[in-house]
This record gives sequence, structure tokens and C-alpha cells, in this order.
Amino acid sequence: MTMSHVWNGAGRRIHIQEVGPRDGLQMEKVFVPTAQKIAMVDALSAAGMAKIEVTAFVSPTAIPALADAEQVLRGIQRPPGTVMTCLVPNVKGAQRAMGAGADELNLVMSVSETHNLCNLRMLRQQSFAALQEVVAVAQQGRVAVNVSLSCSFGCPMEGDVPAHTVLDWAERFIALGVQGITLCDTTGMAHPAQVHALVRAFRSRWPQTTLTLHFHDTRAMALANVLAAIDAGADRFDASVGGLGGCPYAPGASGNACTEELVHALQLMCYDTGVDLAALTQVAAGLPAQIGHDIPSAIVKAGPVHRLHPAPASLQEVRIRAQERLQAAQQGL
Repeated sequence: MTMSHVWNGAGRRIHIQEVGPRDGLQMEKVFVPTAQKIAMVDALSAAGMAKIEVTAFVSPTAIPALADAEQVLRGIQRPPGTVMTCLVPNVKGAQRAMGAGADELNLVMSVSETHNLCNLRMLRQQSFAALQEVVAVAQQGRVAVNVSLSCSFGCPMEGDVPAHTVLDWAERFIALGVQGITLCDTTGMAHPAQVHALVRAFRSRWPQTTLTLHFHDTRAMALANVLAAIDAGADRFDASVGGLGGCPYAPGASGNACTEELVHALQLMCYDTGVDLAALTQVAAGLPAQIGHDIPSAIVKAGPVHRLHPAPASLQEVRIRAQERLQAAQQGL
């Protein structure tokens, strides 16, 4: 029986893409001030993120938490090697994002008809037609495009989404010339066997297309799904600092895969994430004060495994008594 090498990364590079500033903050009831958003993005880029989803160029009425999209995107630092991407829903949003200097546009539609209607108020074909126009605008402006396909691993209302449906929609966008596709586990329905099969199918069909996996930890399977995807050939993953986020139109969908938990686990398995875990955890630790509530992050709560704790002050006394008992027992023999 051939054993998987997924448990030993042997220095293999895994690209971690941070979605907290958009996917995380859009769910918050409080408005995080613009200066704090900028500082958050700057700290994340300094920590070594491969890509950061900075904000969304959507209607302020729809998502008031991100009403300052232009100011944030214009105000952040641009370190070499970090891609600054923004979610855009239509041509107007694309033009705003491009005008503010986005490196990439992230477009979203669902492969589930029901979820697409609930989330975007359009049939899938209508979404595709609208996004096709956005792709054309981006290509004219020579800005990269990534398409995120929601509910790629199941819909909370329809149930299973056939793999061929997911791949067919991916094919339509790839034919338009987009640079990347993200397969999204929008409501945490994915499981490792399913993930492995879909990633292998995608990779064998489009080996040159950039593939990203976007997992939620709704049912505590995000890390298992990441490892299944790596085993099948994936090397790019979205994650949210502190484990923030979810989907406002997906019942029961809790936070995204937690960035620092993912980085911590992968580094222990000798993968190269390019991320400074201590710096990343510091960003996460500052979130509760900004958003007004606790965060799911286990790394913030418990620390990394190499963080040791002092022994009790009474340890020496306990040691002496134990040695005395041992000596007495040996003498009794």
C-alpha cells in the first residue's frame, strides 16, 4: 500500500491567501475604522501573506462594513510579492476597484441555482453574463481576474452539487481567459474524500490554471480538507485571520478556515508557508478589541505547540519527596 507524503511537506511551498479584511469584516456589526483596516492589511502583508482580499467594491447599503473600500485600497502599503485582490460584483464595482489600484478582481457566483438566487438575486446564467462583462473590462485594463465558485462542495438548500456541474462552470470562465478559479466550501459541507476527488479532476483538466481552495470550518473539517487538497495537488488556500467570517446567505455557515491555525499546522508538517506565525497571531489577538467579541482562533487562545509554560513553584519540593519515596522503596527491597 502506497502511503501519502502529505504528512511531510519537505519544504513544499503552500500559498496562504488572507480573506479576513473582506470576508471576515463584512460579517461584523461594528464598523472597523478605515485606519484600523489599513493597519490590519499592512500587518498581514508584513507577516508574509501571498495574497490579501482587501475589501469589496459593493453597495455601501448592502455591506456597510466595507463602505470605505476606495480609502482602504488606496491607503495600504504594497510590498513586492503580495497580490492585493478585491471582490467586485459588476462592471461598476470593477471600475472602482481598478481605479483604486487593485492587482486582481475576484468575481463570485454560485454553482447552485438556489444559492445564487438567494445570494445574488440572479439565475446562474444571468450571473455568468454579468461577470463576462466584468472579465472583458478587466482584460481591457490588464488586471488579473479570479472567479470564486460558491457551493462547489454542496448547497445547504439543494444538497450535493455534482462535480461535473462545478467543472462545467469553471470551464466556462477559463474559456474567457481568467487567471484563477477558487472552489468554495461556502457552508462547510466539504469532506476530504470529496475534496481530493474534485481537486484531482480539476488539476488533471487544467494544470496551468491557478486553483485556490476556500474552506469553512463549520463542521470542524477545514484542516482535514486542506490536507486532502494538498495530497491531490493543490497549493493555494484562502483563510481568515482569527477564523472570522461566514456567509450571510448560508444558514449555519460559521467562520472561514483560521489563518493562524492553518499556518501553525502546515509549518509543523514542514511546509513552507512564507508566513511569520508570531506576527500573524499578533494581528489575530488584536481583533476582539476592534470587533467587540471573542474570536474562534485556537492559536490565540492556547498558543502554538512550542510555547512552553513554567513549572509550578512547588515542583522542586514534589521532586524531593518523590525521590525520598523511591529511595525508601528501594531500601525496602
